[in-house]
Amino acid sequence: MEKTPYEPHAGTDAVSTALVKSQPHSDWRLGLPTLTGTRATLRELRASDAASLFSALSDEAVTRFISPPPPTLDGLERFIAWTARQRAAGQSICFAVVPRGSDTAIGVFQLRSLDSGFGVAEWGFVMASDFWGDGLFGDGARLIIDFAIDVIGSRRLEARVAVRNTRGNAALRRLGAVREGLLRKSFLRNGEFLDQSLWTILAEEWRAGTLSWYSRSIH
Repeated sequence: MEKTPYEPHAGTDAVSTALVKSQPHSDWRLGLPTLTGTRATLRELRASDAASLFSALSDEAVTRFISPPPPTLDGLERFIAWTARQRAAGQSICFAVVPRGSDTAIGVFQLRSLDSGFGVAEWGFVMASDFWGDGLFGDGARLIIDFAIDVIGSRRLEARVAVRNTRGNAALRRLGAVREGLLRKSFLRNGEFLDQSLWTILAEEWRAGTLSWYSRSIH
């Protein structure tokens, strides 16, 4: 999580989930589908999202435990363009998070391949603090996990969260993710190496419903 949704060189270089599942796995490289939940909509990032995302990411409470986002609006616009190139190359995917009934992006969910074909992927998220605790994360997380498993074919999803990030760790625990271990001094932030928790979700467990407590609770 801490290394997503932003990459160090990012500045340089409506359908339902049921319908998404019927599409060929290669379609997402040409353009991301829109995923619609009860509280959240996930869609392709647009250049016009830069201003609202820049505002959300100017909050220190939001960015405290992630890699520093682009420090300028122009840098964030370049990041959005970079995400489209990464998606076309099949290397990573970044969805804008939009509250139902709105068209304003207030955060992102990102998936990054950790092997040659997204069988193992890292996922991360960031969201404006005004929307913390209202169920938007749980709804968006269900959408992105279903997409990763049923469309891309991921069998294992990993998230790395700073141990001090109590809110992020609690959110993954409520989702049903399994804490597999402690990654000691694995994340550099503000000149300090922080310990991270490694959280995982396996496709077979998610499909069997053993990790779906959060998604059931938000309906």
